[in-house]
Amino acid sequence: MLKSGILNPALLSLLARVRHTNALVIADRAFPSWPTVETVDLALVDGVPTVLQVLQAIQPNFVIGQAYMAQEFTGANPAATRAAFAGALAGVKLDYEPHVDFKRRVPGAIGLVRTGDVVPYANLILISG
Repeated sequence: MLKSGILNPALLSLLARVRHTNALVIADRAFPSWPTVETVDLALVDGVPTVLQVLQAIQPNFVIGQAYMAQEFTGANPAATRAAFAGALAGVKLDYEPHVDFKRRVPGAIGLVRTGDVVPYANLILISG
């Protein structure tokens, strides 16, 4: 029996299948779904869990080589929110791109983790390192 770390079996299974240079999406509650992309839905209620909480939970055992976010995130959120994401991704190359381009990357991901996050454009594509 697992006593610490990620306890959700579907999320553990998904993470175990992400290999070097594969993509993993962590998305807010309103992010579109793709029938061809395995989705682990962790959304419970508005704001639970957040994208940052999921990111922080996977970081101890997930090597992030690069991350992508939508450019719209920077204009839609206050400095404190932007700083929280930047801090959580410290040391990781973070690229911003138009949201439409960001969404074009999703079909190539190994999976998508849906959260209950309500922060506008709080979606990440993590490229494993």
